[in-house]
Amino acid sequence: MDIKVTLNPNPKAKPTDSSALGFGKIFTDHMFRWSWNSEEGWHDPRIVPFERLSIHPASTVLHYGSEIFEGLKAYRRADGKVQLFRPIENIRRMNNSAERLCLPQMPEEDFMQALIEFVRLEQDWTPSDKGTSLYLRPFMFGDDESLGVHAVHNAEFIIIASPVGSYYKEGLNPVKIMIEDQDVRAVRGGTGYAKCGGNYAASNRAGERAEQQGYSQVLWLDGVERKYIEEVGAMNVMFKINGEIVTPKLTGSILPGITRKSCIELLQSEGIEVSERLLSVDELAQAMTDGTLEEAWGCGTAAVISPIGELSQHLYDTVTGIQWGEIEDKFGWTVEV
Repeated sequence: MDIKVTLNPNPKAKPTDSSALGFGKIFTDHMFRWSWNSEEGWHDPRIVPFERLSIHPASTVLHYGSEIFEGLKAYRRADGKVQLFRPIENIRRMNNSAERLCLPQMPEEDFMQALIEFVRLEQDWTPSDKGTSLYLRPFMFGDDESLGVHAVHNAEFIIIASPVGSYYKEGLNPVKIMIEDQDVRAVRGGTGYAKCGGNYAASNRAGERAEQQGYSQVLWLDGVERKYIEEVGAMNVMFKINGEIVTPKLTGSILPGITRKSCIELLQSEGIEVSERLLSVDELAQAMTDGTLEEAWGCGTAAVISPIGELSQHLYDTVTGIQWGEIEDKFGWTVEV
């Protein structure tokens, strides 16, 4: 793939205080764009100055939510080099999301090339302080200029980047969780396994309700029987119950998280068995009552591991150690830029 590069003639000053980065508030000088239509397929790959988008008021994404996205990070190693963490998993998950939303899928090798060349150009934006990274947001949306409901004939794929600070400014502390018994995040046969905006918009009401009652996260139950645990907030969830590591199995309504997959593989590599199975809220409540619930944590790209306990601290230290190049990558997960 021949990527045309147009440099930004007015580059911004890069932030020097990592404590003021926040999450997704500052953006780099460039973005990657790639266009698709049903006649030409994918064409015109380019890196251009970061700018606002101009779309037609009838654009498909505005009316029917034809949109998907990913989230991954680039990390500054101690030797100054920059690396990505398991990007092929994000690429494959995004193609799965595209298939579900009837958006065009992308050749894996071209997607990977786009990521690497874009990060290579913007690598000076990658902060070096512990806990910081360059957050990458690939996203795609349908852009037909028509109000008809049909499969997408025009689409845009874009990658933007944002230097981000530590997700937890005050450190990794346990959070209060509210079990949500009214709203559901997704149902089997729906878009729960896809990373699309509608899933997150639909979760906002429960999140607001939880926050008003003094809770930090929502524990989601399945949308059919309303008894099986699925996710916590926008993260996958894991429990240690009477020595057993349990995480809800992927039934089609749960996002197949890459941090989730990494935690499972890390634990298994250390001889710790992980059960991917249905876990009812009644079983969890009983474990809380009789004291066999030893730990509980969420896992995802943004926070990595949250909250914290003895085993989850180990997972956090190991995953982030590999991400920042402080621990040997025995799994072949990282890609140097």
